[in-house]
Amino acid sequence: MNAVLGVLVLVIIIAVVLIVGVFLVTGLTGAPYVPTLRDKLPKAFSELYKMSEKDLLIDLGSGDGGILEEANKTGAKCLGIEINPILALMANWRFRKNRKVKVKCRNFYTFQFPTDTTVIYAFAESLHIRSIYRKIQAEANRLDKTLYFISNAFDVPEVTEEKKVGAFYLYKIEPED
Repeated sequence: MNAVLGVLVLVIIIAVVLIVGVFLVTGLTGAPYVPTLRDKLPKAFSELYKMSEKDLLIDLGSGDGGILEEANKTGAKCLGIEINPILALMANWRFRKNRKVKVKCRNFYTFQFPTDTTVIYAFAESLHIRSIYRKIQAEANRLDKTLYFISNAFDVPEVTEEKKVGAFYLYKIEPED
């Protein structure tokens, strides 16, 4: 009995260390988990960019899926990109019965947007906002289509937003020639 208890304690300790390790590694690589204030989202989505069933929203760093849930209420298809495998697994479990919401455990910078992408959402640190904008610009060029970028809390330096509602900024990113 003591041996079984000892193994069980060891398994629990290893699981906790692995979970904490995953969160630390993703946090140190510039992708900490910070949830969005969900009560502000409906207003931001309705006033910044009215999504519909014609839209595909990509949520960069989708975490537990709060943004995906709100965007899905508009009828939009939603795709979360999450580098943390634990959060990606949790979000996929959350949306397991919803065919319009998917989460992929990927690095956003190496991920190619699906052709039907229309809106990208990010709640990222100010240090990364320019590189995120450049990635979206590269995808707009590759897809040869206009993309909309909603940034929560941080503006893109030297780029004029289309609209601002509270802490949310909307950018229209057109393909460059």
